[in-house]
Amino acid sequence: MAASRRSGRIAVATWALLITAVFLIGYVLRQAGLATEDELPPLHARFRLLTWQILPAACVAALAVAVLPPLAQRLPWRFLLPVSWAAAALWTVALALSDGLDSLHRPLDAPTEYPAGLDAVRADPHGWLRTFTEKLGGYTTHIRGHPPLPTLVLWALEETGLRGTGWSAALIIAAGTSSVVAIALTVRCVAGEATARRALPFLVLAPLTLWIATSMDAFFLGVGAWATALVAIAAKRSGLLAAAGGGLLLGTLPYLSYGLLPLFAVPLAVVILLRPSRRVLMVLLCCAAIVPMAFTLGGFWWFDGVAATQETYLVSRGSAQRSYAYFVVANIAVLGLLTGPATAHALPAVLSDRRPLAWLVGAALVGVFALDVSGVTRGEVERIWVPYAAWIVLTAAQHDPPARKWLAAQAVLALGVQTSVLSNW
Repeated sequence: MAASRRSGRIAVATWALLITAVFLIGYVLRQAGLATEDELPPLHARFRLLTWQILPAACVAALAVAVLPPLAQRLPWRFLLPVSWAAAALWTVALALSDGLDSLHRPLDAPTEYPAGLDAVRADPHGWLRTFTEKLGGYTTHIRGHPPLPTLVLWALEETGLRGTGWSAALIIAAGTSSVVAIALTVRCVAGEATARRALPFLVLAPLTLWIATSMDAFFLGVGAWATALVAIAAKRSGLLAAAGGGLLLGTLPYLSYGLLPLFAVPLAVVILLRPSRRVLMVLLCCAAIVPMAFTLGGFWWFDGVAATQETYLVSRGSAQRSYAYFVVANIAVLGLLTGPATAHALPAVLSDRRPLAWLVGAALVGVFALDVSGVTRGEVERIWVPYAAWIVLTAAQHDPPARKWLAAQAVLALGVQTSVLSNW
């Protein structure tokens, strides 16, 4: 126990030192004119200072730290999940509203975002998909950097009559915060209900919440989390319907973001741990092929999309110009910001054992490191890491409840970043 506490203290000290160092180095590079893409490297953001505007979010945080631990231990499971989702949504919205009433949809109004490119889809959806790769250079920044599915999701939302970036923001926030429930369900299947209950307060108050409203990566988080949860449920209960749903959602991941390919390590870890039946695996794999087949028949070849995106990435004056040597380290520091000190403290103890929780956390870390060393994620990872960071936050379940000190540390970090950093998302 003493060794565990000592390794935890060393991990937190390393976490703090790494974050401080990369911000200092980023400042020096910026002053020397060597890092001009970002005003506050390694974040794609700028410095600002809030005062009274942060008080409502601080009150929500104080309430959550006080009530979430006992609720997580005592509330019946069927009630705990919706309560946790509601708490996550409240915390997300409270943080975002410190930037004003329009802050929930303002990021999506930017000319670089998906909604700005929807006119081309409205005119001819199938033609847009069929020529997506050929005309990629003429689309907005985020459409160019991703496969076509995120844009099609927002177009489909409009087609239901829910038009405007307000509805798009609502979809993103609902999907992103619902990941709290999906991840808890996964943990319950692979590691037991007690571990899932310990994890829930930390999932709700994770600092990554700062980038849930309103980055499309929060939607990716929700889809990936529910895909994994359905895989876990199918494997645990031999449920073919859950396997079909999980497979269908898994098939969407490469078409939502090229950077989600390493996220398959997490559902793979679930499959290894739970060893589903052959029937479940067959249904899972067959349904996972549906979305790739649909896009291929619709005229979009995924590998051509990757090549075209890589080409536009290299010729742009954007993130390809950022320093690989700096960001390969700085990206990990940003991951530390998203996951917080409670995660850092518990990480050595979790990774040193072979319990199921270590498999989930380790799989997410493998995905992050694969993307990081690839060099395609040079900066802006505060949003890119979101689908991975939520799984790494599970490490904090190592803390014995109520663990209010660590929950408070997570909330204070989120409040501190929100107070001093104005992000584009």
